Amino acid sequence: MISVMGTIFPIIFVVVAGIVIFVLIKGIMQWNSNNQQPVLSVAAKVVSKRTDVRKHTHQHENHQSIGSSTYYYVTFEVESGDRMELAMSGNEFGMLAEGDYGKLTFQGTRYKGFDRDHSTGGY
Repeated sequence: MISVMGTIFPIIFVVVAGIVIFVLIKGIMQWNSNNQQPVLSVAAKVVSKRTDVRKHTHQHENHQSIGSSTYYYVTFEVESGDRMELAMSGNEFGMLAEGDYGKLTFQGTRYKGFDRDHSTGGY
């Protein structure tokens, strides 16, 4: 029994450590890629909004706490018909409505802002 645990534990540890390192490297590469991109402003329409609520549990010395995190995403359609989904803060998310037209500012996959067009026109 000890020999099996002595073999399985290191394998599980290496796999988990590998996953953590992979996720960190992927995040750093995306951050770097975004920094290399120009900041663009284009005419766009808000076509959909969604949230992703993730629940998590924190184990403390004598108790356990349960919490959640909410992530906010908006899909924009530009004049060419291409669509892009960008993550943003809850405050920005709340200010946008499906069907809004305006000028979207972004850098790679990084949302920078949306200036709503208050006229009745589209693009």
